[in-house]
Amino acid sequence: MQSCEVICTVLGYSACIVVGGLLFAAYKLGLLYQLLHKTETKSPRHGGESVAEVLRAHGVKYVFTLVGGHISPILVACEKLGIRIVDTRHEATAVFAADAVARLSGTVGVAAVTAGPGLTNTVTAVKNAQMAESPLLLLGGAAGTLLQGRGALQDIDQMSLFKPLCKFCASIRTVREIVPTVRKALSIAQSGTPGPVFIEFPIDTLYPYHLVSQEFGVKNPPKGLMGKILAWYLHNHLMNLFAGAWETRDVSPLPVHIPQATDDQVQKCIELVSRAKKPVILLGSQATLPPTPVDNIRQALEDLGIPCFLGGMSRGMLGKNSPIHIRQNRRDALKEADVVLLAGTVCDFRLSYGRVLNRRSKIIAVNRDRTQLLKNSDMFWKPTIAIQGDAGSFLVRLSKGLQGHRCPEEWPQSLKAGDVTKENANRAKADEKTEHHLNPLKVIHCVDELMDEDSIIVADGGDFVGSAAYIMRPRGPLRWLDPGAFGTLGVGGGFALGAKLCRPESEVWIVYGDGSSGYSVAEFDTFTRHKTPVIAVVGNDACWSQISREQVPILGSNVACGLAFTDYHIVADGYGGKGYLVGREDEHRLSDIIKQAQKETREGRATLLNVLIGKTNFREGSISV
Repeated sequence: MQSCEVICTVLGYSACIVVGGLLFAAYKLGLLYQLLHKTETKSPRHGGESVAEVLRAHGVKYVFTLVGGHISPILVACEKLGIRIVDTRHEATAVFAADAVARLSGTVGVAAVTAGPGLTNTVTAVKNAQMAESPLLLLGGAAGTLLQGRGALQDIDQMSLFKPLCKFCASIRTVREIVPTVRKALSIAQSGTPGPVFIEFPIDTLYPYHLVSQEFGVKNPPKGLMGKILAWYLHNHLMNLFAGAWETRDVSPLPVHIPQATDDQVQKCIELVSRAKKPVILLGSQATLPPTPVDNIRQALEDLGIPCFLGGMSRGMLGKNSPIHIRQNRRDALKEADVVLLAGTVCDFRLSYGRVLNRRSKIIAVNRDRTQLLKNSDMFWKPTIAIQGDAGSFLVRLSKGLQGHRCPEEWPQSLKAGDVTKENANRAKADEKTEHHLNPLKVIHCVDELMDEDSIIVADGGDFVGSAAYIMRPRGPLRWLDPGAFGTLGVGGGFALGAKLCRPESEVWIVYGDGSSGYSVAEFDTFTRHKTPVIAVVGNDACWSQISREQVPILGSNVACGLAFTDYHIVADGYGGKGYLVGREDEHRLSDIIKQAQKETREGRATLLNVLIGKTNFREGSISV
């Protein structure tokens, strides 16, 4: 690929001499090999076309990327087949956007990035997708097959990096492997517990034969046997690389395996729930996964009439004002409950590792992943019935089995009364004056009241977003996107991009903390270029408040927590959007400013509200570790 001396290191001079006789004996076979694969060597096709054909057959509509020479053939081929290429300003954003598409569309989200630093930039986003159980395909470039480990540009051991993060990892070694490997990866991403998969494409598996052969050709070879051996070796390596490359292959989707509860398990749960007086359902993100449509799950929950606490992607499952959706006082409800159904909910830090569950309660746990199903059951809680299966389809079957039976109405009514009391207190707190700037709760209430009914909310931040989670009410299923169990900051730009592409008619709101906005505010450039107008609300208190709240009283210092009242609205303007600065003097016209921002987005401009907010004690006592 460079000089003859570099290529010699592939075998080493001594090794070449030792095996030279054997290689020379195979010379006639090599000529036959060349004749058989003449079609592959003359074809102008390239490996990127094979990738694109499989993606199109699997219904992939978008590939998110930050361009790089290693992966250009994939991007060009996808564009030719009608798959939209959406380029972002950071590789992590590309993966976050693919994650959002996976959550909202029921297909696999796809991101393609270049080798080395392109891939290392995605690590946090891939880990987030793993913990959020999002089916994601990451396509990565790599150094050529003969040059890996020899100091090529951007060459690192990428497979070792992603094996702990992904359900499946593969490195393409020949062009003919591309189609079956991509099909297999897409199936694995969706099977069992969904998650990310990774395929590495050495650059010589993606470009046409004539270009690869030019690069691998021996320049100024040594005379004699050594030159012949090198020429033969490289030639046959290329022949093998492209052998059978363009044979017709099946590109259709492989079967996806989804674990299901057995009939016996469902029947036992029917009997348990039918006797319950105070049952509670805790619904997690996993309940929103395909194949069961979210509207079917919503109907099943309404038929059951059991009070529900919704977390993660299941927020909004029951709409805005459902009588069985309980938002407040979860810990108190769990103390009283006689049956608790954990439908895709995990006993991790979000449930105090299971300690909030009453030991007298009967616990039904349903989860696709056995490890998550039984997490901390050896310490703080014990399942009465543990089912490794799909939560959404289980709820539908449970509802059908309990047809005609409903939870006693006085139980959800009593919990709902507690909701009303708490939410009235929250609204009263929103009317309090802060020492400086606007009351953040008032801002959140105002946004919640004015957003469209089909709005999608993207949560990216700490304190401000934590408050929004208590107050904002998603209007329906799949209307709320947050990072999930990993607690990752920086998802905002990518999640919003993916959401707007999936639901172009919906308002997409990013609720940012001022700290988290710094991760992806540059994606306003992407929103502008790709005509995906979203609305961002930055709660700007010039501080990493969620950390400062603990750090100052415990350790006596605000070090590294202080920020500035930065002009994020001007940053949005600079990237082609429209920014608004909102301070205390604008309190009387806050609703008008929000409505104007909505109008701007309807007219095609991404907008950012830089809202200067003060401090409240609303989340006093909450911790971030």
